[in-house]
Amino acid sequence: MPTEVTQLIQSHRSIRKYKDQPISEELLQEIVSCAQWAPSSHNVQAYSVIIVRSSETKEKLSALCGNQKWVVDCPVFLVFCADYYRLKQACEMHRQTLAADEIESLLVGAVDTALAAENVLLAARSHGLGGVMIGGIRNNPRDVADVLGLPALTIPIMGMCLGYPAQDVQQKPRLPQRAVIHHERYQTEIIPEALEEYERTSSEYYSERSNGQRTEGWTKQMADYVNKPRRAHVTQFIKDQGMRLT
Repeated sequence: MPTEVTQLIQSHRSIRKYKDQPISEELLQEIVSCAQWAPSSHNVQAYSVIIVRSSETKEKLSALCGNQKWVVDCPVFLVFCADYYRLKQACEMHRQTLAADEIESLLVGAVDTALAAENVLLAARSHGLGGVMIGGIRNNPRDVADVLGLPALTIPIMGMCLGYPAQDVQQKPRLPQRAVIHHERYQTEIIPEALEEYERTSSEYYSERSNGQRTEGWTKQMADYVNKPRRAHVTQFIKDQGMRLT
């Protein structure tokens, strides 16, 4: 049976236009506190959140994210970072050495950060706010680190615009559930038919949304997107931040 929570989750839309209405400090603190109650692997809590209200800072980050204007326009921009700097400090308090050079540590930090971010977005939406995740924060991570004063062992994972919605956008269709949810084993035989169905559904969505200017569906878009490396420079940045990724 649907609940308020499941209905909220299933009504997700990315909001990129906001009213000229500030988010109160009390509400913002209530929302961001929800980040700390996300699940965390072994309770390492390997993430930090940077709250950005300054127009000047948002303009710098917008440029670094690919000139996404909603980064400037939103009342509050959040940057979610995987964070082993704090864990290194904890190790030094007890004369231990941080061992965070393997891929597992990066995965733990990224997963912890993503879970915290989703908690924040859901909490914000429950209070009538809207938002959109910004993966472009990884376009120029070294410059982002400079702007935000990020220490070693911290990695910007995603940004998030938050504000009161000034648009009511159509919900983007998702893959057929049978292509995503499997029972007892991964059912590869289901995938081709499900993808064909989704190509038709998503093509209709984009055609309607663009007045016929864009007709390719999800499979064509993804084939064009994942056939080349993305943000290859991030690997070197992570290493330069002190994680050798052995």
